[in-house]
Amino acid sequence: MPPNHQIALFPKGITILTCVSGKEHKNICQILLGLIIDLPLGGGSSPARLLKAMHGLLNFLYLAQLPSQMTDTISCLERSLITFHQNKDIFVDLRVQGHFNIPKIHSLLHYSSLISLFGSTDNYNTKQTERLHIDFTKDAYHATNHKDEYPQMTTWLEHHEKLQQHAVHIKWRQQQHLTTSVPPQRPIGAPQPGTYYLKMTWNPTLWRVSFDSIANNYGAIDFQDLLGDFLAHLRQPHLSGWALHDCGENTLITFHHTPVFHKIKFMDGDGAVIDSIHIQPEQLDSHRRIIPAHFDTVLVRTGQQPDNVHRKQGMFGLLESKSS
Repeated sequence: MPPNHQIALFPKGITILTCVSGKEHKNICQILLGLIIDLPLGGGSSPARLLKAMHGLLNFLYLAQLPSQMTDTISCLERSLITFHQNKDIFVDLRVQGHFNIPKIHSLLHYSSLISLFGSTDNYNTKQTERLHIDFTKDAYHATNHKDEYPQMTTWLEHHEKLQQHAVHIKWRQQQHLTTSVPPQRPIGAPQPGTYYLKMTWNPTLWRVSFDSIANNYGAIDFQDLLGDFLAHLRQPHLSGWALHDCGENTLITFHHTPVFHKIKFMDGDGAVIDSIHIQPEQLDSHRRIIPAHFDTVLVRTGQQPDNVHRKQGMFGLLESKSS
């Protein structure tokens, strides 16, 4: 084409373009129809269908960009798209395109209904989907080791969605807290033993666990000896020290199994959970590696049991204790 100050020329053609901007798309549309007029086609085919297909598609693009739409313009938009679909097979005959199962071509069918629902197309753009492409594809791919990346990307996206949902929930809870009256705060002093209630489930986690399993799998190697000392103290509360230990060694324990609770909670007088105990036996993770046994330590101040010991709704006994 001859030089023209009003038209952008592509001396090296348009097939070498890889990342085409919106402005370059418009410049290509300005010259495209003029380039294919009287273009000789292989096999002596007439360029009439090629011109009709390109004219219908270009007309559709220009009509879709109108800043104001009416019923007549939307009808013209639909007719232009019908013209393109009726003549698009010319590209298959010329072996330019193998098929038209292309998402962008399919999306053209929804333009008329979307314009009727949401207005002209200058009210929305593709920046949101482009941004999501960065968040959902590029960032997820960079987080992988670039080998068998699809399962890793899926896991990465699931983790980020859960974090976002958790952040939204925390924000919602904080807003609820701000709208309610703030209760008066008690001064925080030095840590002291407190009177706490035990909150436990009615049924233990495991009903029958042998003493050997408690020592080997839970790591409580002195459980049986301390149980003997405890039973001896119940029988002879005046004993202490080595005398109590000697009596505990001579205590006959007729049972060798005991129920085990893996979680116990501490509650204050207002019913608020202020601490908890977690017990975990030795186990294997997903990679068959050993996770050592773990149990929390609790310091219990022994003494005369209060009169207001009760059992209600899973709360067993009132203990003067402190969870470390």
